[in-house]
Amino acid sequence: MGNQVEKLTHLNYAEVPTSDPNGFDPEDDGPRIGVSYIFSNDDDDDQDENFDHFPADKHQVNHEEKPFDPRDELECAIYYREECVFERKTGAATHSAESLLNKCRPGDLLEFVATGQYPHWAVYVGDFQVVHLHRAEIKNNFLTDVSQGKQGRIVNSLYRYRALPPEVIVRNALDHVGSRDRELYWRNSECFAAWCRFGKREFKIGGEIRIGKQPYRLKLLFSEKKSHVLEFQSLEDVIMEKRRNDQIGKGAVMQELANHLNTTHEIKEENFVN
Repeated sequence: MGNQVEKLTHLNYAEVPTSDPNGFDPEDDGPRIGVSYIFSNDDDDDQDENFDHFPADKHQVNHEEKPFDPRDELECAIYYREECVFERKTGAATHSAESLLNKCRPGDLLEFVATGQYPHWAVYVGDFQVVHLHRAEIKNNFLTDVSQGKQGRIVNSLYRYRALPPEVIVRNALDHVGSRDRELYWRNSECFAAWCRFGKREFKIGGEIRIGKQPYRLKLLFSEKKSHVLEFQSLEDVIMEKRRNDQIGKGAVMQELANHLNTTHEIKEENFVN
């Protein structure tokens, strides 16, 4: 595949390259899909079309505003080798923008969610304002404006990296206000916000050298007994796929995976890793 792998666009699991035609890793006791590179048109608001090195995606995002349904949120975890670096459990409460203002502290990470849309992340910098990546530009806006009526929540603990001091997080965010287009080093609002808080280069575009290994695993948890594992070469790639799953919802992910595993109605328990 060579350098052409960066031109791949992930539309469904049937198009994902696998390490084995049957989807099994001979060195493990459970099935998995071995993913080299996964890219979706994730930008929250079509910002990727402003980058000619990110291919346009024919997969259309539904921007119709719908109330957030926590039942369609997919529980998942990200592992770097054997270390869990991200974990999302279902059922986390969401709040209106006005309620969030009473809970936020400078340096907090915020996530705004709506059914059928990519989650939008921002960094709270104080004085009712957030800094966020929106439409290929890093902006400083009022929290209530950024929410656009969506429900939101504080997500400081999703990533398990050590956070920088609040004043450093705020400075990281404010220092990049006004950056746009080719000045940007992040694919989406989540990568930017997480970089501000944790300062890890892995959140940046090209922050890790891809050398054929796949040290990252994304574990999708459908129930206590049903899960599936995808493998990636970089944290950036994992985040892109995780966010795509967030956008299409748990039901659609299950259907895609069921189709890939040649099942017709539901995901069979024997096809999953416990």
